[in-house]
Amino acid sequence: MRFVVEARDGGARAGTLETDHGLVSTPVFMPVGTQATVKAVPVSDLERQVAPPIILANTYHVYLRPGMEVLQKAGGIHRFMAWKRAVLTDSGGYQVYSLAAQRKITDEGVIFASHIDGSKHLFTPENVVDKQRAIGSDIQMTFDECPPYPCDYDYAKKSLALTHRWAARARERFLSTEAPYGYGQFQFGIIQGSVYEDLRAESIRALVEIGFEGYAIGGLAVGEPVEKMYELTDFCCGLLPQERPRYLMGVGTPENILESIARGVDMMDCVLPSRNARHGLYYTFEGVRNAKNAKYADDFSPLDPDGDAEVDRLYSKAYVRHLFAAQEWLGPHILTVHNLAFFRRLVQTARERITQGTFHPWKKEVLTKLNRRL
Repeated sequence: MRFVVEARDGGARAGTLETDHGLVSTPVFMPVGTQATVKAVPVSDLERQVAPPIILANTYHVYLRPGMEVLQKAGGIHRFMAWKRAVLTDSGGYQVYSLAAQRKITDEGVIFASHIDGSKHLFTPENVVDKQRAIGSDIQMTFDECPPYPCDYDYAKKSLALTHRWAARARERFLSTEAPYGYGQFQFGIIQGSVYEDLRAESIRALVEIGFEGYAIGGLAVGEPVEKMYELTDFCCGLLPQERPRYLMGVGTPENILESIARGVDMMDCVLPSRNARHGLYYTFEGVRNAKNAKYADDFSPLDPDGDAEVDRLYSKAYVRHLFAAQEWLGPHILTVHNLAFFRRLVQTARERITQGTFHPWKKEVLTKLNRRL
């Protein structure tokens, strides 16, 4: 994998990641398409209005439905969902955390009870690599255990040792197999260690020694105070190899994104743009609006006059409010497209500011507005 850092402004970096499905300019926000779809958004709108160079899907979910056999017959996830750009797949490690009542962890792997029908499934470091080979993602993540917050030091240390054993096994499997669809795949290791700096440092040393194409910072969007997240992100980025991409998993709000970029993060993902859109919330550079507010009932001004998506100019605030009042699915669709386009524009502007050497004063200025409720 070719990754080049092209500009720096303090800790912030602007780079380019090359995949066989196109170049990914960083910093980049990856829309979440957990089940091979970004909720409420067809691929045509993703390509035309949102234009992300990469999206995220989840191994656990697409393994359960539609299943590996279907994806293999389709020729991989790109053909299955008609998506021509890059895809990153999470390994299912987050489900180790989120489905605590439906799983059993052993050194071999994790036995899950499906959230769909209760059937039992075994995920191991090796078969998760195989599943992601079958899915055909451009970037696959190693299988890890994400410890909960809070957790005591002894649990975090024991969990970390397991994650490292799994990472070594996953790397061995990855290097001994080939991508099945005629294009390359890359593998990222996941740093864990809860909120303990010495464990985070140990994790980075172990994963760098194993050797991956990139490194993800995991376990920092699971309930810890935001300042602790920033502190540990800064700490990890200070130890990670300069020549490899850095991915902060599950982050976040516009503020989280800019603060993470400032600390050296290259890649991020989060469900907030689409989840909040389904509740009527949409982001602008002036602050956050609730499309369902009664004050918009006869406001015929554009949804976001400063936005650059087609929906921002085409639809009025009054119309979108009407759609939510009528419980029409076009409302969440419009706001999801808007929010994802806004997040793309946010990181693109950050990239431009990094290359100009003006990122930090720009960040300080926009953060005074981004969190306002309008």
